Order: sequence, then C-alpha cells, then structure tokens
Amino acid sequence: MAPVKTYIFFGLNVARVLSIVSLLLVFASSIFVMVNDIEAVNSYESASQSNNATNVDLVSCDYIENSTVPNQLGGVFWAIINRLLIIFQVVILIMSEVGWPMPLFDRFFPVLGSNFGLGALGIFQGFMGAAVLSQHVDDFTFVAAFFLFVVGCLNMLLGLIFRESAKERRSITSWRDGKRDVLPSHLPPVANLNRSGTCTSAESYTSTTVCDEKRDMSEFGVARGRAGYGFGRQGEKAAGMKGFLISKPLETLPRYAARPTSAPSASSRSSTPQPHFNSSDTAI
Repeated sequence: MAPVKTYIFFGLNVARVLSIVSLLLVFASSIFVMVNDIEAVNSYESASQSNNATNVDLVSCDYIENSTVPNQLGGVFWAIINRLLIIFQVVILIMSEVGWPMPLFDRFFPVLGSNFGLGALGIFQGFMGAAVLSQHVDDFTFVAAFFLFVVGCLNMLLGLIFRESAKERRSITSWRDGKRDVLPSHLPPVANLNRSGTCTSAESYTSTTVCDEKRDMSEFGVARGRAGYGFGRQGEKAAGMKGFLISKPLETLPRYAARPTSAPSASSRSSTPQPHFNSSDTAI
C-alpha cells in the first residue's frame, strides 16, 4: 500500500490540472465574448444611424443587444477593459500554477509564490468566476466561469487544510528529491517491538533478543518492501553509488596522552644471580 504522502501528492496535482484547465477555458471564453461584443457594438452603431422605429427602441435599451456592453457613456471601453483584465489575470494565475517564473512571484507577488498556499489562488479564481457569472453570457462562457468558481472554492479549501505546505507537497522536484534518500531518516518505534506472540516473558534474554531481531527484519525489511542499508558497509557502499562521500577521520592521539617510549631490550636486563649453598658433612 502506498504511503499517505503519495495520495496527497497526486491529489494536489489533480487539483492543479483542474485549475489550469478551468483557467484556459475562461481565457478562451473571454476572447470569444470580447469578439462578440465588438460585433454587437458595430451592429448597434449601424442601427442607431437608421430611422427605423424598431432600431430606435433597441438604441434606448440598457444594454446593447446580444452583448455584455452597457448602453452608457464609455460602456464599450469599460467592457473591453474588463475582458482584457480577466485575460491578464488568467495568464498570471496559469504561470503561478505552472511555477514559472517562481522567483519573480516570490519577490514581487508573494501571495502566488512558493511560500504561500492555495488560498489566495482560490480567492482570485472565485472573484473572476463571480465577475463573469454576474453578466448575461452564452452557455460556453457560463460553464467555463462556473467551473472556475468551483475550482476556486476547492483551492480555498485545500489552502485551509495544507496552508503554506500545499505547493511544496505537490512539487515534482521535491517529490524526486525525496526518493533519493539513502540513509534512514527515522528510527523504528521501540514501544511496539513486543507484539509477536512467539516471544513471551518466560523466555530468556538471549532468545528474546534473537526473536526481536527476526521480527525487526520481517517488519522493517521484506514485509514493507523497502530494505534499509543501515550505517554499516552496505550503507556506505549505497551512499557512494548515489554520490555521497563519507570521509574517514584521521587517526590521532589526544593532546593529553604521553608519547610512547621505546621498549627495553632483552640485553639490557641484568642477569639474576643464582643462589649457592654450601653442603655440610653431616646430614640433619
């Protein structure tokens, strides 16, 4: 079974793909609406110059027919500016989701940088979706804006759950760097070692130690499908293959240790005198 980190990684990246797709749909729909508004304004200008009674009624409407342009002073200008600003925001948010150029966002627009979560991104997407949905638009633009609003709410929820670590958890480079760890980064839990029924309190210390070693090998080795190299020669060899170098410390003596003196030679030893006894004539 895959760890929880894997599910979080793929879940956040699925949300990122949905976010990019919704932004692209809003980008295309904004261009479509802007072109439609320009054509409707041209038709409005041609109708206002004629003397037909029907055309006069259309000229007195609040909005230009078949468009989102209000029939007021500067209405065409502000409608085009609105669409251009939406397109500009969509481009900025797509660049933020792709992660390029992230140093630029970290310095000049930090709420979309790597040190912030997905909450600000969701707020921007919700604002744009609500701005488009507040007007009478065609079906394609309506679906794209509604999809963007839903994805914005999802990003706001993910921002509340994962906070500033959301972008780091979904980063592909961080995921690749996490797989390069060779040496173990944590110790196995000691409190859960005595779970097997084969090792009872009646056994001796030697048999308990052997049983614990076998159970550690089964739990943290083959059963989990990820054998650890430890800190011995196997770990040093695996670290060397990955590019990690372990330097061996130089053999030195402490400063307070006395220098070794030369061992005394065997020739310098004085011969031990042999005892001499004088025998008497009479035996005791």
